[in-house]
Amino acid sequence: MKPEVRRWRDRFGTHLGTERRLSSHTSANYLREIDALISWCEANGVDSWKTLDAQHLRLFAARSHAGGLSPRSVQRRLSAVRTFLRYLQRERVITQNPAADVRAPKATRRLPETLDVDQMGRLLDIRGDDPLALRDRAIMELFYSSGLRLSELIGLDLGAIDFADRTVRVTGKGNKSRILPVGRKAIDALEAWLKVRGDHAGAGETALFTGRNGRRVGHRTIQTRIARWARLQGLPVHVHPHLFRHSFASHLLESSQDLRGVQELLGHADIATTQVYTHLDFQHLARIYDQAHPRARKKT
Repeated sequence: MKPEVRRWRDRFGTHLGTERRLSSHTSANYLREIDALISWCEANGVDSWKTLDAQHLRLFAARSHAGGLSPRSVQRRLSAVRTFLRYLQRERVITQNPAADVRAPKATRRLPETLDVDQMGRLLDIRGDDPLALRDRAIMELFYSSGLRLSELIGLDLGAIDFADRTVRVTGKGNKSRILPVGRKAIDALEAWLKVRGDHAGAGETALFTGRNGRRVGHRTIQTRIARWARLQGLPVHVHPHLFRHSFASHLLESSQDLRGVQELLGHADIATTQVYTHLDFQHLARIYDQAHPRARKKT
């Protein structure tokens, strides 16, 4: 493709970081999908963004699916492409967005995995007073207490926690801020971590959670540490940061039945995204029914 094709790809990367203020991890995910599109265009004789049309993108999506991507992954790929082409349209490189009406293969709806209350209690029952254990306990308690995304937790600075009000201010997707309650156990864990944080954070570091190098802790470190604690605590499932968010939403909805409230706490723009947790709640109720109702119980 022509040199300006890749220049616009690089400018889009700058736009994601400076204007939209997305994390480097999220920006890299967007650019990976754009790179896949560029490679496909080069292999199929599309030499400029102006000549790219909807039929090209349908073929690109079909080839991605045939190459092994799941329908959900193709959806993510097309979403990234749609955002990129919308940027090109704004910059007047193209007049219309050819991806506007291109759809991925329909994905089967997968319900998010969760830990039950007992499993979560076992996971959070971390013993030890070494700095890493104190930090990890505070991280996991805050994840479960407030339903944060991984990027939101990593982005927290020291002033984000209001210990008097027991709240945390987070910056979510689209640079939108929200204030969330923090539970008592999470507050206790955070206070314990902050007593030792100063001995391990680098000079001038503002991050709430820091790594061994004294700087803001990274995505991979948190993922690895959580998986390690889950193994040590004997949990039979793979535990990752987003599992805390799923469990937070499911347990809260199960107790409150307040879908709108859970939507606000999660920072979902569309309540349809939150409604997936009502299916989890129904599954829980269905199990109780099957076990307890005299006309539903299986014969032993």
